[in-house]
Amino acid sequence: MPAVQGHRYGSGFWAVAFAFLIVMSVATLPSPLYGLYRTRDHLSTFVVTLVYAIFAGGTIITLLGDRFIAARAGRRGMMLGGVATMIAAAGVLAAWKDLPGLLIGRLLTGVAVGLAAGVAIPYLIELRLRADPGASVAGARNIGTAVNVGALGIGPLVAGCLAQWAPQPLILSYLLFAALGAVALIGVAAAPETGAPAPRATTNGRAARSVRLPVPAAAATIAAFSATGLFAGLSGLFLATTFGRPSHALSGATLFLVFSAGVASQWGTTRLKASPALALGMISMLVGLVLLVIAVRPPAPSLVLFLIGGALIGAGAGAVYKGTTGLVLEATGPENRVAMTSALVIAVFVGLSVPVIGAGIALNQGASAPDTVLVFAVLVALGVSASGWALLRRRTTGLRQPA
Repeated sequence: MPAVQGHRYGSGFWAVAFAFLIVMSVATLPSPLYGLYRTRDHLSTFVVTLVYAIFAGGTIITLLGDRFIAARAGRRGMMLGGVATMIAAAGVLAAWKDLPGLLIGRLLTGVAVGLAAGVAIPYLIELRLRADPGASVAGARNIGTAVNVGALGIGPLVAGCLAQWAPQPLILSYLLFAALGAVALIGVAAAPETGAPAPRATTNGRAARSVRLPVPAAAATIAAFSATGLFAGLSGLFLATTFGRPSHALSGATLFLVFSAGVASQWGTTRLKASPALALGMISMLVGLVLLVIAVRPPAPSLVLFLIGGALIGAGAGAVYKGTTGLVLEATGPENRVAMTSALVIAVFVGLSVPVIGAGIALNQGASAPDTVLVFAVLVALGVSASGWALLRRRTTGLRQPA
């Protein structure tokens, strides 16, 4: 009987990981398609930025309530809700061919991402430990963070290739991921629940205090994903205008390169502890930002440097996120992991969204792409350096929440 239960938890682990992959892929799926949306709906840069902001707002608002939703619906219930909402979002985006459909579809996508991302990593850790009590918590966490980062590149790659070489580019991608979501829904429905403690769980008779993400951890995560957010939101525009390469496939492949580099850096630092991984990520990001600034400066913008800089930034963001997540979750009790994971993912999506919105507004007001990137790179470099340094100075025990 224990062997059967172990198999259930083991298969549930991979079902949840697959579901997380599909939901997170849809988060950035439209990035290489925004040029087509501009043409179809006559959208300005500001309106595209608004679409991105609505998605980010839906994600962040949902994440703020994740702890309380998980206490009532459980880990599995939240994942099921995330996948089902993603399928609904894909249906709206495929069927409603107008700006309101795009806005509502992206809002629903944000809700889906918030439901899934806030609970997926704790759920994966618990499933792995139930399947094998001697398994490594770090291994399960690494798979979760790799899916979180890597999936953000898979959606754009698929959508960009379909937009380049297949018919109905604004429909087919969504139908494909809706079908994959249906498969994921079946898998998660069969996965066992690991239990969700109430938000005011007690320890030694005392109520647990509210969980707060340490400021350096939040700042490091926001700074790291600010740079990848710029690529996710505006890389297609830069490729078309600065480099004269309007290819949808190239736009999707660029994002795949950036986020895949993040996964590669996470797996490449498997043997490193959280602090060295964080330090290496900071260095990679700083070098990548310098190359990015050089790549877009006239009179001779360099696509090669743009791609190399993007890869280094993605690798740095992945390592920073791994290091930050490791430091924070290792110092967090099981009863608070959903709340802390939600806080980390909120920081990720603030980083992915706010700079893109700011850059979109600046470009819409007439700022040049090179100047926008320069200001952006300086701010991100200062942010990741200061927050990373502060985080490295703190001991892991300093991140632990008071009992």
